[in-house]
Amino acid sequence: MHAWLCETTTGPQDLVWREMPTPEPGQDEVRIAVRAASINFPDLLTVQGKYQFRPELPFVPGSEFAGTIEAIGSGVTQLAVGDPVAAIGNSGGFATHACIKADRAIPLPSGFPLQDAAAFAFTYGTSHHALLDRGQLRSGETVLVLGAAGGVGTAAVQIAKAAGAKVIAAASTDDKCAACRSIGADATVNYSQENLRDALKGLTGGHGADVVYDPVGGDLAEPAFRAMAWRGRYLVVGFAAGTIPALPFNLPLLKGASIVGVFWGDFVRREPAANTRMMDELARWYAEGRIKPVIDSVLPMKELPTAYRRMAARDIKGKLLLVN
Repeated sequence: MHAWLCETTTGPQDLVWREMPTPEPGQDEVRIAVRAASINFPDLLTVQGKYQFRPELPFVPGSEFAGTIEAIGSGVTQLAVGDPVAAIGNSGGFATHACIKADRAIPLPSGFPLQDAAAFAFTYGTSHHALLDRGQLRSGETVLVLGAAGGVGTAAVQIAKAAGAKVIAAASTDDKCAACRSIGADATVNYSQENLRDALKGLTGGHGADVVYDPVGGDLAEPAFRAMAWRGRYLVVGFAAGTIPALPFNLPLLKGASIVGVFWGDFVRREPAANTRMMDELARWYAEGRIKPVIDSVLPMKELPTAYRRMAARDIKGKLLLVN
């Protein structure tokens, strides 16, 4: 097999594409022939040593992938060789093969394309958990999605629309705003050219956003919070801008608002039954055509450095895939 190996957390420029022995699955494990993997923002943070999960060196990065089961270890009864599966974890996906615990393999419904499967669970799981569980979004409410053209952003736009909300998508270029409108956003704000707070007030008739979905952080947080409605919910999803904002605590007081943390990975670990129900609903929505991953581009696995450069530059609309 071949894999991208991270031997030092100095960044993606120091990853190496290396031939390695193809592993045999151990007890309760399966070996997956990786057909497609997607790059997510935590994949960048992980190889920089900045993510909350820090795998022991050396490791193979890649948190989300899909493929077919090639071999099964002892104790595995629920899966069989040839089954199509997706996998979510903290590492292992940027390779031709990966061995994982069988309970991490997500069996795919018949007809679910592997490329869509590799771009699905991380972003749609995060966004569904954020909006409908943590944010308690209701039909008819207004949602502001920051970084709306990215992976979790495009998923959030689609899920909010599926839930019956009005969606205002905020992005950094006109091209990204157009992409958001193409997947259902009711209105857009180019925050590199417009005053975010003023634009939101105008688009909502002064009401403000009932829910703010923020995977960006940085300088956008305070104007977005100031434009929230009474009893608004501000969802802290991530910090793609690179800086963690410090909000004045009088703002939630004055607006009767909530600041709500979103950590889908720990939700999966702590509440597996609830996560299973959520993923079942997302699979139904996909089958009904209500949601579908936005695929920016598809590159050969050997071109992973290009994918990392584009992720660091925030130059990806939706998801970028690496394929074998």
